[in-house]
Amino acid sequence: MVGTAHATQFLAVDGGRIAYDDTRGDGPLVVCLPGMGDNRSTYRFLAPVLAERGYRVVTADLRGAGESDATFADYSTSAVAADLRALVRHLDAGAAVVVANSYSAGAAVIAAADEASAFAGLVLTGPFVRDPKKQGAAVRLAIAVVGRFPRAWTAFWGTLFASARPDDFAAARARLLGQLREPGRMAALRAMAAGGHGASERRLGELAAGGPPVRIVMGGKDPDFKPDPRAEADWIAERTDGDVVMVEGSGHYPAAENPRATADAVLPFLAGVAGAAQ
Repeated sequence: MVGTAHATQFLAVDGGRIAYDDTRGDGPLVVCLPGMGDNRSTYRFLAPVLAERGYRVVTADLRGAGESDATFADYSTSAVAADLRALVRHLDAGAAVVVANSYSAGAAVIAAADEASAFAGLVLTGPFVRDPKKQGAAVRLAIAVVGRFPRAWTAFWGTLFASARPDDFAAARARLLGQLREPGRMAALRAMAAGGHGASERRLGELAAGGPPVRIVMGGKDPDFKPDPRAEADWIAERTDGDVVMVEGSGHYPAAENPRATADAVLPFLAGVAGAAQ
């Protein structure tokens, strides 16, 4: 049965509310999380494909971003992991497969390490799960600047699409810009950027030792992992006993930039770990 998305819903957690959409499908649960400084509409192309296959697809904004509140004191990956676990418990639909992008990949790792039984699998797209060993001066400067100005951030965000931008790119950017101009949102973004990924790096081995299966989906031209995105994907796979699917030509947001190829990477994994939806 294909689910139908409803109006934005909110889950109250300690410190504020998390916004999410729910297709309310009858199949296995798939929770999709965006990256830092983005919103859940990054899954606007992928979520319908998964829902059409019968999965119950929930897309959620991170704390401080999108339509979620920006009232929180903690924006670390550990705090986002707690939100994810709370959302899965609230949905009460069994073990979830999480599709997480960029910053939220680290949160997914922590959540699954904390409560493996709540998760059937993890799909980590463009994943940051450790602090970069080397980061160019230009990248450091860009992050320092764009973390203060909404228009600068959306300009930077646009550079992370390596191939053709979605047809609705201008509208998506305008919506993101409007959200980032709301009180507290840029402060939340800066807090995330400053928090690092050490907490998730320390937990990677727990996924290999009894955690849920992991698939890494990496854009072949992801600017955040130059010069070799495949090397970063392989590094994560080795430590999680996961596997890698490269989306050639894509940048940091494969679900928005190349949703068909991303669906081709996600659907077989879903069928394998959660069962094929009816």
